[in-house]
Order: sequence, then structure tokens, then C-alpha cells
Amino acid sequence: MLISQELLAQVVSHARRDAPNECCGLVALEGGRAVAVYELENLAASPLRFEVDGAKLAPLLFEIEEAGRQAAIYHSHTRSEPYPSQTDVNFARWWPGCEWLIIGLAGGEEAIARSFLITDGGKIDEVDVSVDG
Repeated sequence: MLISQELLAQVVSHARRDAPNECCGLVALEGGRAVAVYELENLAASPLRFEVDGAKLAPLLFEIEEAGRQAAIYHSHTRSEPYPSQTDVNFARWWPGCEWLIIGLAGGEEAIARSFLITDGGKIDEVDVSVDG
């Protein structure tokens, strides 16, 4: 994923604002480049998992797909490293081929952004996150 400093700052700001709970949202990708961020509310209001309102998610996904873009899911880990948890792996089976951007805040001041592809079988592959500008 190639993401601008501005869009990454928006995601990190959302993560810090929602801490100690996880934040969640979507990143619209065009050819692997992030072009928009859509912040969503974590209905679970939990530091261990996130839950999204399907009535708000569906129109965003439609908008992204209608524009010929792909959706990546982002969320934060406020108490653990930015690596998919078993909860993430279980949830990913409903999103085959979707990239997962995880913002880690557990290390203190510096936020760490990592991205992953999680296959239906639970295999986790890290994807490079490059910051542009």
C-alpha cells in the first residue's frame, strides 16, 4: 500500500482519538495507492475488537467499488503489536482478498502502521506500507 503522509495522519489521528478503544474504517485504494479514508464508529467500543454498522458500511463499499477502487480495512491495536489477532483472522474470512491496515499504539508516542493480507485459511502475509510525501 502506498499512502500519503496526510491520509496516514488521518488514520493515526482517528486511532489516537478513539484510544483506548480500537478505531476502524476503510481506505479506498486505486492501483495499490490510498486515495481516501473513511472513518467509521466502533460500535463495540472495545480495546480488543471492533464492530461496524452494516447500514453505514454498505453504502461506502458501494461508493468505493462504483469508482473502480478496492477497499482496505483499517483498525488500531491499542494494547498489542500491529499484527492480526485471532479475532482479525476470524473476521477476515468474510473479506477475502482485502488488505488490513493495522495501526499500533501500544509502544507509546510513535504509531506503527503495518498492512496484511489474510487468506480464508488464516494465512497472514505482510504487505509493504510506503508513505509518500
